[in-house]
Amino acid sequence: MIPHSRPVINETDIAARAGVPLATWRRRDTPAFREHILSLLPGSRFLLYDLAQTEAYLAGRPVPPLPSDEHPDDLLTGKETADLISIAPSTVQAYATQGHLSRGTTRYGARLWTRHEVLERHDNAPGRGKGGGRRAGDSD
Repeated sequence: MIPHSRPVINETDIAARAGVPLATWRRRDTPAFREHILSLLPGSRFLLYDLAQTEAYLAGRPVPPLPSDEHPDDLLTGKETADLISIAPSTVQAYATQGHLSRGTTRYGARLWTRHEVLERHDNAPGRGKGGGRRAGDSD
């Protein structure tokens, strides 16, 4: 999850800010960096980090904590979205393709959806409510 209104950065850009090639960054600096700064998308192939935390680490300042409370504008991965509304991650992709969810926002290649959009979709799923499904007693 990417907390609302928090810019993110990937390792390529971190290496550039540190003034070293990416290969050097990964070999020499990444282990210590990852001890102090956790990826915002754990379990994902996309390694994204909070920009404020990264800048503080690179400057040798104390690393500020991430917000701990949930916010409607938090950005969720496909897996987090699936877990939130109790569906399979592949269904999230299908919903986005079929228009039941938006295409999402892309940050450094990771497709993300806002928490409020996901909850809105869950609370107002197609086929629920007035006019959804067949009438009681109708047989098919």
